Amino acid sequence: MPRELTKCQLVERSIIKKYREELWNPFVAAVKRYELINEGDRVAVCISGGKDSMLMAKLMQQLHRNSEVPFDVVFICMDPGYNKENREQIEKNAALLEIPIQFFETDIFDYANKQEKNPCYMCARMRRGHLYSKAQALGCNKIALGHHFSDVIETTVMAMFYGGQLQAMPPKLRSTNFPGMELIRPLYCVHEDDIIAWKKYNDLTFLDCACKFTEDASRGHVDSKRKEIKELIRSLKVNNPNIENSIFSSIHNCQLDTMVNYKSKGVEHLFAQRFNEEETSDDTE
Repeated sequence: MPRELTKCQLVERSIIKKYREELWNPFVAAVKRYELINEGDRVAVCISGGKDSMLMAKLMQQLHRNSEVPFDVVFICMDPGYNKENREQIEKNAALLEIPIQFFETDIFDYANKQEKNPCYMCARMRRGHLYSKAQALGCNKIALGHHFSDVIETTVMAMFYGGQLQAMPPKLRSTNFPGMELIRPLYCVHEDDIIAWKKYNDLTFLDCACKFTEDASRGHVDSKRKEIKELIRSLKVNNPNIENSIFSSIHNCQLDTMVNYKSKGVEHLFAQRFNEEETSDDTE
């Protein structure tokens, strides 16, 4: 009689089989395309308790077991001030999915929720600093965050609509405050809709952001620009189903010669200066 699979084994099977094209393949593609993991790396997989970071943890687990490139992985979860129920939900999911999480506590929620302006920005910035610090203390040289394809698209559009700049979310970056540390985004090519489908298929329940500010926003007290952009993109997909892929392709195919001004490594390159420095002009436009 065949042995009955555990819940964790069923979840892992769904990643490799049922959702292989949607989850596993784009995850591996991103790791290879952007060279996110190298031999000898020790990666701190940062878990918030949400669907994205939990899926990332399972994908990183699977890669660690089967990769031809030897690397190490640890799973960390910063408790920024979760209430008892939310902390227990993360612990329950970690046990269910057999993810050996190491918790550490901070008081970020208390501090960020007192900020009148940009509490989400402050929270994210403080979170990242604590994660870098903890990862470094554990001997890691990289932290992995659960930003996915949809985050990349929404961030790009938000920067243009509300930030007045063309700016993307890179698949990896070097820390300026923690020398030798890098941030990687292994879900860079994974769509959020596919993560949601995987979650529903396995009947899993994860946290959303659990701070007071976000709870207020969900009740309509605070306007969410990201939600607005998400809904805009969804509406545009009705007439152009490929619009997300077009935006994603555009950040891989930037034509700097057509840009008026641009910055690189903090240095501004002005159109007039560049134009005057050119010996010949192209009047084909």
